[in-house]
Amino acid sequence: MHQQNPAPESAPTPDDEFLWLEEIHGERALDWVREQNARTEALLDGPELTSVEVSIREALDAPDRIAMVSKRGPLYYNFWRDAEHPRGLWRRTDWESYRAGTPQWEVLLDVDRLAEEEQTPWVFAGAQLLRPDWDRALLRLSPDGGDAVRVREFDLATREFVPSEDHGFDLPVAKTHVSWLDRDRVLVGTVVDPDPQTGDVTRSSYPRSQRVLHRGAELAEAEQVFAVDREHVAAFGHHDSTPGWERTVAVDAVDFHRSVTWLRTEDGKVDGTGGDRPGWLRIDLPEDAEVDFHREWISVYLKTDAEIRGARHRAGSLLIAPADRWLAGTAELVRAFLPDQRTVLSSFTWTASHLVLVLLQDVASVLHVLPQDALGTSDPVDSARPVSVAPPNPHDPFLTLSAAAVDDEDPDCGNDLWVTATGALTPTTLLRLTLSEPSSWTAQPQHAAGSGEVEADVVVRREVVAAAPERFDSSGLAVSQQWATSDDGTQVPYFQIGPQEVALDGRSPVVMDGYGGFQASKLPGYSPVQGLGWLARQNEEGRRGIWVIANIRGGGEFGPEWHRAALRENRHRAYEDFAAVARDLVERGVTSRARLAATGRSNGGLLMGNMATQYPELFGALSCGVPLLDMRRYTVLSAGHSWIAEYGDPDVPEDWAFIRTFSPYHLLLDRDVQGAQTGRDAEGPGTGFPHQLVWTATSDDRVGPVQARKYAARLQRLGVPDTWFHEDLDGGHAGASDNRQAASMNARSLQFLWRSVAGSEDAL
Repeated sequence: MHQQNPAPESAPTPDDEFLWLEEIHGERALDWVREQNARTEALLDGPELTSVEVSIREALDAPDRIAMVSKRGPLYYNFWRDAEHPRGLWRRTDWESYRAGTPQWEVLLDVDRLAEEEQTPWVFAGAQLLRPDWDRALLRLSPDGGDAVRVREFDLATREFVPSEDHGFDLPVAKTHVSWLDRDRVLVGTVVDPDPQTGDVTRSSYPRSQRVLHRGAELAEAEQVFAVDREHVAAFGHHDSTPGWERTVAVDAVDFHRSVTWLRTEDGKVDGTGGDRPGWLRIDLPEDAEVDFHREWISVYLKTDAEIRGARHRAGSLLIAPADRWLAGTAELVRAFLPDQRTVLSSFTWTASHLVLVLLQDVASVLHVLPQDALGTSDPVDSARPVSVAPPNPHDPFLTLSAAAVDDEDPDCGNDLWVTATGALTPTTLLRLTLSEPSSWTAQPQHAAGSGEVEADVVVRREVVAAAPERFDSSGLAVSQQWATSDDGTQVPYFQIGPQEVALDGRSPVVMDGYGGFQASKLPGYSPVQGLGWLARQNEEGRRGIWVIANIRGGGEFGPEWHRAALRENRHRAYEDFAAVARDLVERGVTSRARLAATGRSNGGLLMGNMATQYPELFGALSCGVPLLDMRRYTVLSAGHSWIAEYGDPDVPEDWAFIRTFSPYHLLLDRDVQGAQTGRDAEGPGTGFPHQLVWTATSDDRVGPVQARKYAARLQRLGVPDTWFHEDLDGGHAGASDNRQAASMNARSLQFLWRSVAGSEDAL
């Protein structure tokens, strides 16, 4: 008789006196939330908070903001919120009036009116239009700002939802992904049966299958065409309806950093058996690579060094090949971008004739254009040309660029490119560039040495479409890049935004901003919130606030290796980096512990929790938003199971041994905090806890509100002074569903930090 191996022993679960706060809508838990909200609002409410909140909201609602658009068919679509339409308008216009600065908007959907009519506080979450007629759309509407949405079919001609008697698509609220297959069929990833054992939901709370839903059919009866293991993160699917390049793609997201891409062979475009998935062809590439298809091309972004068909490629490389030929084995992947220690790929986009690369060079954005006809060569990297986008602001040389093709199928603008340029002190500018055909380029790019200027044969037209005005007083301010040395000797860059001349006496109020996870880069950009809430303010000594962006490991500022350096058991490197930046600011004389604050959200909230419990002597105050904090139970809360690849699995004893060392909820138990003093006014390092504001949203269905609740409750039970908590009912993981809520949330956070460290009379 075969004897089964015993199940692996799970890591022990520490005692948790606040499990009752995990009942998100439990009456006892909500009573606690209401009591905490009232306490925090009583502390912060007043004329100063109101002034900051009103100024931020006015900036967010300003009618002269840039109305960013996306071209769909012949028209340009925009979603817009302002004071009169807090939930927003979905609208469209033509190019000529938009270009002239006087767009003639056609309002398609007034979300405020819809919310009032249906007595549901709908939050617009995007639209997908049906091509080639562009007369129908699938609208995503969240009832509370969370990730779960209702998907409804919308008729753009009548500007009404397609009624049920006409069999309009209408999918119930869930974490749904949907894509048009044709006018009468959609590819749907959604949760029909939420049973965690037998249903079509993964342990990460996402759909585990893709279905083909025919118009008029019941969702539960729709054919399931693709499914993944429930231990995986999700099953994603998308149908590309580009004429001549139609293809259906499904993705088995194994974990947050690994996935397998499949092509639907039944579309008639791909040959193959599909192996254990009949009707699908597996794309045989490393699971940690990002794979994408665009028209005739397949692109592969590598996150680790890899050997593909006998060729070695470096992590951070972008590889390109003609898709059909590569699938048939008659073409090899060639490098379109090769990273070095200073330069990494941030993003890329395709025009009709070009591949456009946005790079980060020492965390500064640069734009390069690569002709597609060079992609057939063995080493096309040398064919890329740098493009000068906008003259730098001498006080803000670190602009962040983004690029997106306007419409590579339109013969009139196939080589047009949207480019946005923004900086910490430079309001956003929207440009439209027209790239010339590569055949007209000179053999070698000719630059003025160090000027960044290029020959006119690369860009034939450069047009400023819109430029946002200044929202705060930036006179006398400047942006600089500094470098700190982390514990292991790694040089960690950070941006310092503040007065050009800083008195190095340690008395300037500084707030540090950080994230350090999931290969997400933290880049400078123009923010009325930061400007009005911090940079433009002065304390009673006349000191203006300084904002610091820390580019710590775990992010993507130096590519996948920078991210991988702080994964799992190496998580402490992100925290060591952040602490190193804090120490560098003090050692340089910019600030002191009593004047130094920090803020972070989500994974950045976990960063704040670790600053509070591992480096409390460095900070006077912390703002910890929508955070992960209980790393023993994070995998069973909301979508937490999807992040095991980033942090580790706390159910595995070997993993819990290192996760325990960066779980703030449990680190609190390791410290003698009874009667601890904050030491905010101490000029020395201090030994107590910083002031802490922990904030979240009830409707956050990604991280969830319960980790923030439990952490704040434990801080208060242990007697840590100056611990405050606030929870908004809606807003989802973003923390805000409209500009009013965004202004309130941001103003409250920054007012708490300002009162804690700026040295005002009404300091906490």
